[in-house]
Amino acid sequence: MENTLLIALLALVAGGAIGFLLGKVISARRFDYLKIEAEAKARAIEQEAEQLLKDAEVQRRTRELEQEKAFNERLAEVEQRNRNLILRERELEEERERLHQKENRIDEIRRQLERLEARRRKQLEEDIRRIESLASMTRDEARELLLKRVEEQSEADLAAVVRKRVKLAEEEAESRANYILAQATTRYAGEFAGERLINTITLPTDDHKGRIIGKEGRNIKALEHELGVDIIIDETPGVIVVSSFNLYRRAIATRVIELLVADGRIHPGRIEEVHAKVQEEFERKIYEEGENVLIDLGLFPMHEELVRHIGKLKYRASYGQNALAHSLEVARLARVMAAEMGGDEKLAMRAGLLHDIGKALTQDYGGNHVDLGAELCRKCKEHPTVINAIYAHHGHAEPDGVESAAVCAADALSSARPGARREVLESFTRRVSEIEEIAKERDGVTQAYAINAGRELRVFVDAGQIDDNRAAKLAHEIAREVEERVQYPGEIKVNVIREIRAVDYAR
Repeated sequence: MENTLLIALLALVAGGAIGFLLGKVISARRFDYLKIEAEAKARAIEQEAEQLLKDAEVQRRTRELEQEKAFNERLAEVEQRNRNLILRERELEEERERLHQKENRIDEIRRQLERLEARRRKQLEEDIRRIESLASMTRDEARELLLKRVEEQSEADLAAVVRKRVKLAEEEAESRANYILAQATTRYAGEFAGERLINTITLPTDDHKGRIIGKEGRNIKALEHELGVDIIIDETPGVIVVSSFNLYRRAIATRVIELLVADGRIHPGRIEEVHAKVQEEFERKIYEEGENVLIDLGLFPMHEELVRHIGKLKYRASYGQNALAHSLEVARLARVMAAEMGGDEKLAMRAGLLHDIGKALTQDYGGNHVDLGAELCRKCKEHPTVINAIYAHHGHAEPDGVESAAVCAADALSSARPGARREVLESFTRRVSEIEEIAKERDGVTQAYAINAGRELRVFVDAGQIDDNRAAKLAHEIAREVEERVQYPGEIKVNVIREIRAVDYAR
């Protein structure tokens, strides 16, 4: 038993010693492996560091080469510039030398000319003394005779030149004017929409005619009184007619009646209520209309009162031509003409748009649309050219510039072109003939012509019978008689023309 324990103990000790030795061997091998691995990593790090150093050195060298190249280029550029400056300096020096030589040459030529001039004067004095002795005339007498002959000849030559230049100027002016008018009319083609004197309203049923008339005509009387129009109700089924020379009132009346018919309640109180609302609505509409016109033409902004009256021109007509359409046409034509003549296009267009602005006031205030328009534009502080164009387009003043002249020509084109204005031919012919006959009945009148669609009367008188004072009185008398005997829209300008001609013949 003891031997067994001893053997076991020895075995245990031997196993422990062997295990210790094995562990030590394993540890040594592991240490060697780790050492080899560390050395490998160190060599890799060292190689990487060497590569980085090489890369850095390459980059540094590259930068140095680039900087050296840039420096050399800059140095070459500076050297080239210096060479150019040196060459330029040499050229300037040579140029100064040449100029100096030229100045010396000019001084020499000037001295020669002075010597020649002195010699010429001396020779001239000798010639004059010789001529005086031969002609028995002093120098002053000869000069006076010579100047007189030169003046006579110059006057004749000047008169011939003036006549030639005037003729050429007239021909050129006429050709230029025709060209400008042709350009304006071909580059702008406005359409004409004739204005009527009535508006037709379609009713849902004929029963509404009775409602509009009302008991004992109460409603229709209230409508005509409140709206200021004539309402015509006849046998035509489902239709009534609103008649008025005032387009604005007629448009308002048409809208009021349409609203009343749609609502169904028609009585005096309701008529007044709807009329007030429609008037407010139209006031807004005419302002918006004027604003849109100005925006389209590129003339916005403008004084609010002028904007409103521009919109109101939509409801104003003259001889069937809508005033707003006419003003737009004149504005565009004037712009084209002003451009052709080298004027201010925008100012010409502004003056053309506002030239008839007074027509928006005539139905409410009466009077001359020229004076009303000019006063309104002064109040709104418009450009003087605009005011001048208002006066000039009816001959109340002379155009003060290209823009006013363009407006006058554009107004004539717009209003006088075929189809622009129309009215019943019979009444127009009768009125024109009657106006002319009134003038021809006066003593001393040789001829009379109604022109400008009957808006102007030109009366030619015998200068031997009618003097200047009598001519003014005759114009006043004819104007008053036309007012009494003739019915016409707007106004008629009476011009009495007294002409004296002096005629002689060169044989």
